[in-house]
Amino acid sequence: MKKPKVLILRTAGTNCDIETATAFRMAGAAPELVHVGELAGKKKSVFDYAILAIPGGFSYGDDVAAGRILANEIKSRVKDLRGFVRSGRPVIGICNGFQVLVKAGLLPQTPSGEQTASLTFNDSNRFETRWVRLRINLQSQSLFTKDLPEMIELPVAHGEGKFVVKSPKVLEALKKSRSILMQYVNEEGKFSSYPYNPNGSLFNIAAITNPVGNCLGMMPHPERYVTRYHHPNWTRQTFCKEGVGLEIFRNAVKYVLN
Repeated sequence: MKKPKVLILRTAGTNCDIETATAFRMAGAAPELVHVGELAGKKKSVFDYAILAIPGGFSYGDDVAAGRILANEIKSRVKDLRGFVRSGRPVIGICNGFQVLVKAGLLPQTPSGEQTASLTFNDSNRFETRWVRLRINLQSQSLFTKDLPEMIELPVAHGEGKFVVKSPKVLEALKKSRSILMQYVNEEGKFSSYPYNPNGSLFNIAAITNPVGNCLGMMPHPERYVTRYHHPNWTRQTFCKEGVGLEIFRNAVKYVLN
């Protein structure tokens, strides 16, 4: 069976591309690192790939704001990215990739492509890096979380991860369309403030999707938990055979193969 091709979008400052490519390779795909300039210059087309991933890092040094410059570059020079999302093919933006998707107006999805949300500085005013507990919205249409348990753990590492919206209507639309995929929770699975919510995100939002579920933006890093040995408590989690993050990538690969 031919392995589906995955476009791992990179630019100056991207630093999680190798890990993301490794995760997709472990999931049975054929990842390829592609510089945004290759797409902007028409040397390569996003439609040559089955899956698109925008990995974490600090694109363009997070100048102006995290993900802003790459988002502007996508809007002005890689306009077929919006068509790729509309085609139904899987798209995942992780951490800086989530910031890019939001600031490019791809998430939350609107008919006009207007930016209606943002990811801004953590309430703690410092870089937050820790493992967090997440509750998955099992009613979401997201293809990425199929068959995952309701409660999972993943690591975060960001300075601008606070999810905010332009108006209360945006949050209500996310709720109504079941586009809120993951939320930060405490050990009991309940909403809680810092440090359980590491950045102060509105409604404890950690990840959102478009309504049909093929485009995912998330602040936690699934590529950093693809083997049980990634977890700091792995010696005591004898029931865990592999990292739960790997299943997120595997779900995308399964989707394009079916």
